[in-house]
Amino acid sequence: MKTVHLNLLRGLAPFLILLIHGYNSVLLKGIKKCNFAAINFIKILKTKYMKNFFLPISIICILVTKTNAQQLSSMTWFNEPKEWSVKDNKLSMQVTPQSDYWNKTYYGFTVNDGPFLYTERGGEFEVIVQIEGNYKTRFDQMGLMLKIDENHWIKMGIEYVDGVYNFSTVHTINQSSWSVVTLNEKPKEMWVKAIRRSDSVEIFYSTDGKKYTMSNIVYFPEYKTIQVGMMAASPDGNGFLASFNNFAITHLADKRRLEWLKNNQ
Repeated sequence: MKTVHLNLLRGLAPFLILLIHGYNSVLLKGIKKCNFAAINFIKILKTKYMKNFFLPISIICILVTKTNAQQLSSMTWFNEPKEWSVKDNKLSMQVTPQSDYWNKTYYGFTVNDGPFLYTERGGEFEVIVQIEGNYKTRFDQMGLMLKIDENHWIKMGIEYVDGVYNFSTVHTINQSSWSVVTLNEKPKEMWVKAIRRSDSVEIFYSTDGKKYTMSNIVYFPEYKTIQVGMMAASPDGNGFLASFNNFAITHLADKRRLEWLKNNQ
């Protein structure tokens, strides 16, 4: 019930702001397509509560609109960690100890138990996140993850191995393959970007959020719904503090469709 009320407030926030400032004619035009319950809710606020709650409602509208814009709170956990929070478009978590993602290769085991906060996407898209971690133990890692199922996934980001910081990618199609780019020093922050196009994913990293370096182009099955989000793991350790900032997904128009449109206008 609490979630329903919050979602209702989020949807009504722009209308409430207009109502508060007295733009009734604009308000009525804007809510023509609203459902009956939503319109009645606005009427009740206007007739019974507006005088006494002018300032509180104004503040609520501003806060709800801001929260709705970042959307992290509406994403879904897989292997939710014991401690985590979302504030000002920033996800912080205490990474679950002894957790990882890996399928069979070399080590002989399969694990699928790292914290992963995701949303689902179809088609082509670009995803970016800024990461910062207090890495402590061998194989501590954090970054982006794209996942179709337990046997088809990619994770990419910083991985700490034997005192060295790496930009690491694990690409799994039934069995995992691991590649690393050794970094000269511990990055205070790192930006990770992935571009999903047709049957591939391009993977990039940056230390300033402006200039990106490509690390990989990997195969990833097309025409599949993908779980896209932020993951972290601490296979050998007791966990660490991981922070994710400014997570954003941008829809990309399908290249092949654009080409078809160009030739069929």
